Amino acid sequence: MSANAFNGPNWWQRLRPWFSGFDLPLLLAIAWLMGLGMVCMYSAGYDHGTRFVDHGRNTLLAIIIIFLVAQVPPQRMMALAMPLYVVGVTLLLATAMFGITKKGATRWLNVGVTQIQPSEILKIAVPLMLAWWFQKREGQLRLPDFVAAFVLLAIPVGLVAKQPDLGTSILVLSTGMYVIFFAGLSWRLIIPAFVLAGAAVTALVMSEEAICQPDVTWPVLREYQKNRVCTLLDPTKDPLGKGFHIIQGEIAIGSGGLTGKGFMKGTQTHLEFIPERTTDFIFAAYGEEFGLFGALGLLAGFTALIMRGLMIASDAPTLFSRLMAGAITLSFFTYVFVNMGMVSGILPVVGVPLPFISYGGTAMVTLGFGLGLLMSIAKSRRFNQS
Repeated sequence: MSANAFNGPNWWQRLRPWFSGFDLPLLLAIAWLMGLGMVCMYSAGYDHGTRFVDHGRNTLLAIIIIFLVAQVPPQRMMALAMPLYVVGVTLLLATAMFGITKKGATRWLNVGVTQIQPSEILKIAVPLMLAWWFQKREGQLRLPDFVAAFVLLAIPVGLVAKQPDLGTSILVLSTGMYVIFFAGLSWRLIIPAFVLAGAAVTALVMSEEAICQPDVTWPVLREYQKNRVCTLLDPTKDPLGKGFHIIQGEIAIGSGGLTGKGFMKGTQTHLEFIPERTTDFIFAAYGEEFGLFGALGLLAGFTALIMRGLMIASDAPTLFSRLMAGAITLSFFTYVFVNMGMVSGILPVVGVPLPFISYGGTAMVTLGFGLGLLMSIAKSRRFNQS
């Protein structure tokens, strides 16, 4: 490139294709949430080592990933679906056999230069694979196709749950189920599942005293998972132990009132009563300092992102694009609902971060990749309409 390449109008013509087609409403929602995340992390993590600086670096990395992935057409991304899924499942199997165990969970795999958490790959690989599967069978979907889709979903979900990693398995399961739902799963199968789930929750609440005894073993769930559910039903039974997280989160959010205690003035946060205040429980720190009005502003940002994502999905040019855009968008709903629900005491405590707000490099990369895909689909829609 010559020295005068950027001296005239040609420099913008060279760069313009890289920036054209980006969805402005989606960008504004992302920028709002990232801005709130930086503000909240500065308060919650300024005395917590280098958390604020690291969060800024992770946010910048997510922006770069969004920009780069947005340049890849959905058709090319579809070609990566099967290889990425196979690699992800293979790494999960390798983790089960040779993985590194920390705090009783085998979730990490040493690949020589670093340690990776293969389950994060499946948050993207599973919806990609299922969307590819249904795209290949567009117009001729039958019940066996949905059965095969459930098998493709069950394999990684089962491997992740066995590590054990309940939070990630919920996220992988939900993104896969969103794809299957948008592909046309019959309500005759969905409604009975909801009825059975409601009946199970009702029976659990009504029989809490009997089934939460120490000598009672729950099928499928491990002991610590059983304790989390029982603690949710009555955290006051062990206020300084298993119920401490939930109780302190509720106190912090409630003490924020309407307007909050003010930026960097959260006593529960800075006196370290809130455990994991920069990661899973950062919403408690946010609610204490910014109150109900601040929480509504945060929810408005997530609502705008989700609504815009669903609009992009509805206008996507291909079935693959529609399924991917819908699954990625509703995965943000799952993140937000599960994180805020567990901090507020309406769901058991699981390891699910709050997008763009919680500290975590791996989660930020995954979120950036998903939003890059969504932006790519939005760009392809615009180019097809032009």
